[in-house]
Amino acid sequence: MSSKTKIVVLHMKEIIYTGLFALLAILFIMLLVIMFVPDSQKETVKTDSSAAYVPGIYTQTLLLGNSALEIELVLDEDHINSIRMKHLDEAITTMYPLITPSFDSLVEQICEKQDLKTITYPEETKYTSTLLLNAIGEILEKARAD
Repeated sequence: MSSKTKIVVLHMKEIIYTGLFALLAILFIMLLVIMFVPDSQKETVKTDSSAAYVPGIYTQTLLLGNSALEIELVLDEDHINSIRMKHLDEAITTMYPLITPSFDSLVEQICEKQDLKTITYPEETKYTSTLLLNAIGEILEKARAD
């Protein structure tokens, strides 16, 4: 019985390179699996929830005396993302000094609550707030998904 002993010499540098390449190959395969395997949970969530709004940017013009104020809403399928006033003239802020603070208060509440029914406003700004809420409500009616 003659057995020849074989000696294998491995350099540490080769072992480290081989380990790193094996680790990168495993990470690459995991990334491909995560990216290309369909996630059934995400699809069911999208089909189960019905969209409240048609996503987009909607505007409503509000006539105040001789000046026009434009209110812009940015909507997702189920969120009011932002509300802002466009073309706010100095004449409007002079003639209607409560419009900016009333609008800011309403926007903060609407973006937080996502509902116009639970909005509150002070008695001093009742008419201004009602005017702004009606304009925002008209925009939301235009954006409703049927």
